[in-house]
Amino acid sequence: MVGMTITSENILGLLHEVKDPEIPVLDVVEMGIVRDVEYLDGLCTVSITPTYSGCPAMQVIEDEIIDVLKNNGIESAEIKLVYSPPWTTDWMTEDAKRKLKEYGIAPPGKVCGKQHDLMATSGQANSCPFCESDNIEIRAEFGSTACKSLYYCNSCLQPFEYFKCI
Repeated sequence: MVGMTITSENILGLLHEVKDPEIPVLDVVEMGIVRDVEYLDGLCTVSITPTYSGCPAMQVIEDEIIDVLKNNGIESAEIKLVYSPPWTTDWMTEDAKRKLKEYGIAPPGKVCGKQHDLMATSGQANSCPFCESDNIEIRAEFGSTACKSLYYCNSCLQPFEYFKCI
């Protein structure tokens, strides 16, 4: 940010460079992990909320946020963890959900009040991200990470993960 005025908006723009290490097509801003950015008296404070308790990616995310800021001339930065309210998949942008689907992961529906409008009422995937078929079955409650389930499409014969509604 050499030669630019440092603002919270500029910093937020930089944070789009920080990808979720478990889903590299998404960044931490569109995931809804970044809650707030404050720049005051030379100190940048980035408030983030973990996607779930014990998420193994959080330390990597914190380190990468600090690295991106330092690489752009912001030497004094800190991470503030915010646990309340807890993170929800409702905080993911629609663009993030589209990217998930294009990547082959069935995106979550809307949680708001626990009313799932884009999913079966059980909170499960309702279609294959590859062929849109609803002829799918769950194979494992947990996929490659705790926030995803493993499914199989009986139409296109593709396995796929579903990003759980939280």
